[in-house]
Amino acid sequence: MNEKRSTFGSKLGMVAAAAGSAVGLGNIWRFPSETADGGGAIFIIVYIACILFFGIPLMVAEFLIGRSSRANAAGAFHKLAPNTPWKWVGRLGVLTGFVILGFYMVVCGWTVDYFIQSVTGSLKEVSDFSANFNTLLANRPKQVGLMAFFVLLTAYFIFSGVQKGIERSAKIMMPVLFLLLIVLVVRALSLEGARGGIDFLFKPDFQEVKSTVFLDAMGQAFFSLSLGMGCMMTYASYFKDNTNLTKTAVQVSLLDSTVALLAGMVIFPSAFALTTNPDTIVSELVAGGPGLLFITVPGLFNQMEGSMIWSAMFFLLLAIAALTSTISLMEVVTIYIQEEHKVSRKKGLFFVLIGVLLLGTLSALSPQSFNILDMASAKIMLPVGGLFISLFAGWYLDKKIVQVELTNDGKIKFGISFLKTYSFILKFLAPVAILLIFLYGLIG
Repeated sequence: MNEKRSTFGSKLGMVAAAAGSAVGLGNIWRFPSETADGGGAIFIIVYIACILFFGIPLMVAEFLIGRSSRANAAGAFHKLAPNTPWKWVGRLGVLTGFVILGFYMVVCGWTVDYFIQSVTGSLKEVSDFSANFNTLLANRPKQVGLMAFFVLLTAYFIFSGVQKGIERSAKIMMPVLFLLLIVLVVRALSLEGARGGIDFLFKPDFQEVKSTVFLDAMGQAFFSLSLGMGCMMTYASYFKDNTNLTKTAVQVSLLDSTVALLAGMVIFPSAFALTTNPDTIVSELVAGGPGLLFITVPGLFNQMEGSMIWSAMFFLLLAIAALTSTISLMEVVTIYIQEEHKVSRKKGLFFVLIGVLLLGTLSALSPQSFNILDMASAKIMLPVGGLFISLFAGWYLDKKIVQVELTNDGKIKFGISFLKTYSFILKFLAPVAILLIFLYGLIG
């Protein structure tokens, strides 16, 4: 079935969609815990450096592969490297996106439940937030229902298409996300004792430097930007020919990092101001993950005046961040089935919907399955995918294609030194850094 390939309708929508793909729960639960573990400001400095020197070049690599091929993640490698094993790199990206959806949708369901608890006031009455979260985890049918709701909500935007679904939703949800974050930051900074959290975030203490801070920061930068899972490649295939790929990568990385920093400015000042155990608050934040979002943070908000409002805003923020990510992940798998198997978007989405519901149900019913999918994607599939994308763009891809895509066929003036630096990073530095992350993740 031949359907005309869609493109994003505006630059704003394009950047909002790509930034929405990058922004997810990892910005709000993984970044604060990594920052706490990495010593605060020191980690942030290294993280920003990793974004600049590794994250942006890798994102540009995915962009140019996607736009030059005008195909899904698997089809891109088939077009650019026909009759070679490189096609498996694209297929790995599609599989990674599907695997992540399988457990991530369950977490998304938790955000919906906590938003409902906040709005109804039941969260305000909780005295033991750990027990409250464990009660949700023990209610498997409820988790399945919440997961299914989020899957169907995501599918609605995919069904509506690139411009009317993905782009339009991003143009609404991303401004709302930033508005919610800014309001929550203002509230957190208004708390007495919030200064301690700001100092921890932005005043470097070089005595607190960890030996693994580079690997931790590089890992956070890599995962935060949605690299290695086909999302950026797929979205770039919808970019127009006049899109400045490098500028777009910088804009997306800036927006993504800003969300992470704003999330830190909500959580750290609140934690330092409201904790009853100042000596252990950093270690509590280091624990991160679901415990941070569904146990520690609700407990903090419950101490604020008007806690229902602040917790409702926070969990709405989480749900929006999660939704912008699940939309991009589902699109990766849907467009792959649509193009590679020559079916309509509607039929392709139907198959994805069934697969994600089955895998999500398995994750909701089995914590072991949830953990296996989480570990396999984060520690193996994402690093391996990112490694081979870097090697492909740095070593295999025709240099004429790289130059044409980066300069928009000569319309954008880039110096030879820039192109050489970009090539050097993708050929040597990025593969080594990703390989170290991969080994570190397996050993850790």
